[in-house]
Amino acid sequence: MGKKKRPRRSFTLEFKAEIVELCQRGDRSIGQVAKDFDLTETAVRDWVRQAEVDAGQRDGLTSSEREELAALRRENRRLREDVDILKRATAFFVRETR
Repeated sequence: MGKKKRPRRSFTLEFKAEIVELCQRGDRSIGQVAKDFDLTETAVRDWVRQAEVDAGQRDGLTSSEREELAALRRENRRLREDVDILKRATAFFVRETR
């Protein structure tokens, strides 16, 4: 029998910061902190990694840069859809005027 799938949960930024602080103190491993708080080890590792990026200790996109990138990608997708609609409308009106 396989593992039971865990429902997706969301956590506050304050909670994540507390977990990261516990991991960075060094008295417990990431795996032990994850087990103590019933979290997945992968999620905790991701939170620690992102905190290190935000603090400038590791290369990568900061949280604010990630948010900006996501917003720009959404806007880009919407604009591409708008252009596609305008192209179809133009083709329609060209056919209708002939």
